[in-house]
Amino acid sequence: MSFLFGGRSSKTFKPKKNIPEGTHQYDLMKYAAATLGSGNLRLAVLLPEGEDLNEWVAVNTVDFFNQINVLYGTITEFCTEEVCPIMSAGPKYEYHWADGHTFKKPIKCSAPKYVDYLMTWVQDQLDDETIFPSKIGVPFPKNFLSIAKTILKRLFRVYAHLYHQHFSEVVQLGEEAHLNTSFKHFIFFVQEFNLIDRRELAPLQELSDKFTAGER
Repeated sequence: MSFLFGGRSSKTFKPKKNIPEGTHQYDLMKYAAATLGSGNLRLAVLLPEGEDLNEWVAVNTVDFFNQINVLYGTITEFCTEEVCPIMSAGPKYEYHWADGHTFKKPIKCSAPKYVDYLMTWVQDQLDDETIFPSKIGVPFPKNFLSIAKTILKRLFRVYAHLYHQHFSEVVQLGEEAHLNTSFKHFIFFVQEFNLIDRRELAPLQELSDKFTAGER
């Protein structure tokens, strides 16, 4: 039995983060969607002329959070405590969770637990108006880009886990094209603005190189 992605897209892992209509970020989100529709991901990630980098990174971070949310949500029945007792991206990469508050020291936990902690942690920051302001005229914090870098670095780990541990199930569900397009968009974006250290991208380096080689 196979599922088409559209039929399962309502099964999100966490509530979707909506950008308020009528805000400048909403306009930017619409612009991003339109340029993505052109099919050229290289052009789609470029900072629109005259726009603020923080705002562009904020809108795209929300978008990637929502995309990963949906993608992971479709395979939660396969990613269980028994099947994935550790959060890994292949045999060489294992991730431990720490958020600096509740978990000051990194803890070893199952993949579903890790992703749950991670997505809740991201969502809390996206909802914080002092970090991700949605109102016009409210400034971004001075350290906004470093906050966004940490969020994107950790969201990458969900892509890495999906590819290394659950790709056969993604294929089974007929979602590999959706996953590939989402990850390709993510890689082009983080490369364009140097948002993730190359060492962090190592678990999917070959795939990233393959995706980006054809569109230099």
